[in-house]
Amino acid sequence: MHEADRHFMKMALTMARRGLGTTAPNPSVGAVIVDGGVVLGRGWTQPGGRPHAEVEALARAGEAARGATLYVTLEPCSHTGKSPPCADAVIKAGLKRVVCALGDPDERVAGRGFAKLRAVGIEVVENVLRDEAHWLTLGHILKVTARRPFVQLKLATDADGLIASGDGAPVWVTGDEARARGHLLRAQADAILVGIGTALVDDPALDCRLPGLVGQSPAIIVLDRKGRLPEQSKIVRSGRLMQVLDTVSLAEFLENIASEGINRLLVEGGPRIWRSFLDAGLVDEIVHFRGAGRVGEGGLLPFVDQGLERIEQDKSFEMVDRRSVGGDKVFIYRNTNIKT
Repeated sequence: MHEADRHFMKMALTMARRGLGTTAPNPSVGAVIVDGGVVLGRGWTQPGGRPHAEVEALARAGEAARGATLYVTLEPCSHTGKSPPCADAVIKAGLKRVVCALGDPDERVAGRGFAKLRAVGIEVVENVLRDEAHWLTLGHILKVTARRPFVQLKLATDADGLIASGDGAPVWVTGDEARARGHLLRAQADAILVGIGTALVDDPALDCRLPGLVGQSPAIIVLDRKGRLPEQSKIVRSGRLMQVLDTVSLAEFLENIASEGINRLLVEGGPRIWRSFLDAGLVDEIVHFRGAGRVGEGGLLPFVDQGLERIEQDKSFEMVDRRSVGGDKVFIYRNTNIKT
């Protein structure tokens, strides 16, 4: 793998991250067009899934794209859906080389995009930074292969690994920087889920409050078996409620929301919900914010009757990142047993 290919693919992956939380039901894809080491055009999947990243990058590059190289995080589509095939647009633009991170498992594509490009003499290089692209695109991949979205569990504990009991008054166990990062997770999700207990006790808004990203507040799902969510709650008044009654298994529930176009689900709690997803083996990533302070008396274990050892002793999860965020810590665990 050429170092230049890695460099420009990293740029394409950065482009793809910009679209997370906005492109459902399509995956977020990034594309960069380069000639002689000069970037001619960049693009990412636009809100609602169209235009696609390749089309955006080609529009910015214009005629200069002829003879250039396209770096793209997911195989260019080869079928006609609501948009013409991106592979056709690449061919028409006269690109001579396509470097791609990841093949598309969608049976409408699944190698056909690469084959179409090679058939007209375009050089195709596959699997450049594949692992990074695979994780970034996992919501799309799982929706195709497992009929469910990517599930990300987010929790915040104090220094002792406890969560605030919750009595309607907000209790912050982390500082501003960690909370801002938590809001970014919301912006990158298609939907956010809480249990009815959390909804009733905390009356959360579940929105993104980062400057410039308020419009990316995700849809809201409340697991509510008895329909107890008050009409005056912030969730209902937000207009983003996508309420689901808790009458099916979690696997069926995830299949249902995937069929509605949800690629990425952020599970914010509370303890029974977190525990249920873990016990069902339906968590792909855990983001744990650990504050420096303590909640004091009344603090609760994050997984009902289990503490953080529930994660640490689970051989399915591997810690892939650990860093300081302000005065707090953030730990990221990924499920190494995901079947795609």
